[in-house]
Amino acid sequence: MQTKHAEQTQSWKEWLQSARVYLQPRPITLLFLGFSAGLPLMLVFSTLSYWLREAGIDRGTITYFSWVALAYAFKWVWSPIIDRMPIPLLSAWLGRRRSWMLLAQLLIALCLLGLADSDPQQNLELMAWFALAVAFCSATQDIAIDAYRIESAEPRIQAAMAATYMLGYRLAMILATTGALLIAAWYDPTGDSYHRESWQMAYWAMAALMGVGILTTLCAPEPQPDGATAEQKRREIEAFMEQRQHLPHLLARLLGWFYVAAYCPFADFISRFGKPALLILALIGSYRIADVVMGIIANVFYVDMGFTKVEVAEITKLFGTLMTIAGSLVGGLLVYRFGVMRILFIGAVLAAATNLLFSALALTGHSVGFLIVTVSLDNFSAGIATAAFIAYLSSLTSISYTATQYALFSSVMLLVPKFLAGFSGDAVNLVGYPLFFAGTAVLGLPVLLLVWLAARYTPATSAQTTK
Repeated sequence: MQTKHAEQTQSWKEWLQSARVYLQPRPITLLFLGFSAGLPLMLVFSTLSYWLREAGIDRGTITYFSWVALAYAFKWVWSPIIDRMPIPLLSAWLGRRRSWMLLAQLLIALCLLGLADSDPQQNLELMAWFALAVAFCSATQDIAIDAYRIESAEPRIQAAMAATYMLGYRLAMILATTGALLIAAWYDPTGDSYHRESWQMAYWAMAALMGVGILTTLCAPEPQPDGATAEQKRREIEAFMEQRQHLPHLLARLLGWFYVAAYCPFADFISRFGKPALLILALIGSYRIADVVMGIIANVFYVDMGFTKVEVAEITKLFGTLMTIAGSLVGGLLVYRFGVMRILFIGAVLAAATNLLFSALALTGHSVGFLIVTVSLDNFSAGIATAAFIAYLSSLTSISYTATQYALFSSVMLLVPKFLAGFSGDAVNLVGYPLFFAGTAVLGLPVLLLVWLAARYTPATSAQTTK
């Protein structure tokens, strides 16, 4: 009996000892950097759509604004520049990773101030340019933070750093949605009509919160570059140049740099998976389609259904985000227990099916209780699907090109859904909310076939993930 008690005590001590990894400087640093990364996204996506609708902007125009988020889908285009090119003076002071992070964070804050001072009723085009600038700088920050995270610590700490990063990211999303809506409601003098000043105050506050990331970047140490990886890339570039000595030296070096930074990750992926690589890319590009196409119109839908800022903030943003976090935790356990492909399939079913709840809500009308049920099930299901999808994407990457390939996959993931989402406002104007939400559920059906085919024709990927 005493032996069993001693074993249990020792087990608890081991768990507590392991949990102390979250108190190390690197995971704590990633908590605040995650906050800085999560803040801008909702301010040009979800929260901005609410502002525009309250200002009387047409639904179709609002959903076209979602195209600014395509900057996140194309970040792989300029990621080699951020990965390899130093910033004059600033990189000598802070290092390559922190200099790009700081520059992006400062520009995000400035562009948010510009967005705050814009008037959608007087100059909508100027607001669109500021929103695009925020999205571009935010995507740049994501690239720099991803590189910083990967280079900052050994692999055994990466999971803890990723966990604290996501926690900070979700907290920032709550503030960028719930916080911004509550600030706008607080400064609204009447609460029953549109006042630009209330939104101006909200976006000023969000710009100030970028100071969290700026201070973290200034205080955090610069990671030491991996000499072996840098030497390998240098040799690959030199080998490429030797085969093209007939070209001018500068041109050959630029081509070699592009070859190593952009071509090699693609070639590695194709060589490992062969013909099923196209099937995998189709799955990656369509898995989130039901959620993303529906999500851009959601805030506009809440306004049209008569829900107040406070109701939207508390139910769909605060409570909804917490349900997403809970779904992610459950999804992680399910993936660990049953394997990634099964939960990937279940997640696709849930993502499509829960969109039908929004059709029912549109037919029901203003109902806080039904909204709570809809948001709970939709966000919880999205958390499960996201956990499985991240596990799947991670299983596809090669250890030699982890950061680059993951950035490429995440870009492909958003490209088609974000593009289609831009037409969602016109679709609602044409068919109405109930049929539109039902249509987004139908969009998710082909994904089920793609998951089944991917599980059948890429068994090595499934096995790798479930080990």
